[in-house]
Amino acid sequence: MAGGGHREDMGGGVGPGPPEAERCLRRIMRPDDANVAGNVHGGTVLKMIEEAGAIISTRHCNSGTGEPCVAALARVERTDFLSPMCIGEVANVSAEITYTSKHSVEVQVNVMSENILTGAKKVTNKATLWYVPLALKNVNKVVEVPPIQYARKEQEDEGRKRYEEQKLDRLETKQRNGDVIMPVINPDRQTKEPHTVGYSQSSLIHLVGPSDCTLLGFVHGGVTMKLMDEVAGIVAARHCKTNIVTASVDAINFHEKIKKGSVITISGRMTFTSNKSMEIEVFVDADPFVDEPQERYRAVSAFFTYVSLSKEGKPLPVPQLLTETEDEKRRFEEGKGRYLQTKAKRQAQMQQAAQH
Repeated sequence: MAGGGHREDMGGGVGPGPPEAERCLRRIMRPDDANVAGNVHGGTVLKMIEEAGAIISTRHCNSGTGEPCVAALARVERTDFLSPMCIGEVANVSAEITYTSKHSVEVQVNVMSENILTGAKKVTNKATLWYVPLALKNVNKVVEVPPIQYARKEQEDEGRKRYEEQKLDRLETKQRNGDVIMPVINPDRQTKEPHTVGYSQSSLIHLVGPSDCTLLGFVHGGVTMKLMDEVAGIVAARHCKTNIVTASVDAINFHEKIKKGSVITISGRMTFTSNKSMEIEVFVDADPFVDEPQERYRAVSAFFTYVSLSKEGKPLPVPQLLTETEDEKRRFEEGKGRYLQTKAKRQAQMQQAAQH
């Protein structure tokens, strides 16, 4: 994690500089956290990451003299699943505020798994999240964020650059939000050729209840991410017919709040396959029925990357996606561009690490 920000420890408070322990959340992974392959469900990990981010950012935003507020998740940057977490291991989630603008907070989160029998530890996830503080008395009002102290001016400059980049990306994503994934019913699926987009395309419908929501009556970002991961997993499993695991999540953009009582439709479709991975686009559309009924709107969008595994947990080749329409071919080429860009970034990071 980058130093010089504010770190969070459930046993202490928020303050500058690195305390002894910076763990924000810690819990043992149970059998009901498992996916089909027997590892911890990617959606469960994403939910824990979001909870840690929400705690530290809400505490920080209420540390000044402004009105009481709750930090709402606006965006999750690319999140890599570096190593699987096993049932029986302890998840240690640590969070640090690394940048604040006038109305937003950047939080960096690390997830580490611990084998409590051997004491062995490994980093399983790294994520960057952006939060916006909403006033408790008026959820449409964004309040000001207390600034943090930076150890070096470079840290503030780097943070501002990341802030501008994510702002631009959010605008570009919003322009794609007219896109719709039409639901596929089972009789239709049987007429489609395996490995086509329509064959694996999947949807899930969920009624938003009180247990899904924050104090303000809007859905927790972590709940939404877990549902999105489930749908992406169904798409990947239908395409491969094997065990599948989440490899990474590209930026998740939260465009609009989802209110308690809404019915949300989470839809996923395959957009790109390489030899060993597959990219799945996921949308969340909300239909508000309670209080003031309004038209369905796009609430969240993201790209998930999955890999196919054998029963022994070894990577398997992914069947090539068969594109049929011009739109599917265009999305495939766009996905290929994102894949090559990510691959180039990873190679540059490895070379940088080797030099140090």
